[in-house]
Amino acid sequence: QVQLVESGGGLGQAGGSLRLSCAASGRIFSIVAMGWYRQAPGEQRELVARISSGGSTNYADSVKDRVAISRDNDKNTVYLKMNSLKPEDAADYYCNAQVTMSQLSSTTYSYWGQGTQVTVSS
Repeated sequence: QVQLVESGGGLGQAGGSLRLSCAASGRIFSIVAMGWYRQAPGEQRELVARISSGGSTNYADSVKDRVAISRDNDKNTVYLKMNSLKPEDAADYYCNAQVTMSQLSSTTYSYWGQGTQVTVSS
């Protein structure tokens, strides 16, 4: 199976920055895409940012001017740098990876990390 280990959450100040990391390991042949999602209490989980194996990115409108997603393919790691933090950025952040497990199959499997909490103080 595949494990995703997230780090970097915690308390940030409004207007400040945080960087989240997520490292994937396990039975991975290739990573098709990795992304970050977030879920605030009482809300649906929503996409924050996603990056494909080729480096294409997409962002939620609410964060696109303040957030940058990047990845280190050699380390199977994705990063999320959040700048100009706002109170509404407070949520549990989840890493997602879409992977293939074999060169014999293009089937893609989706895995989630356990989440890391981001709190923003005003």
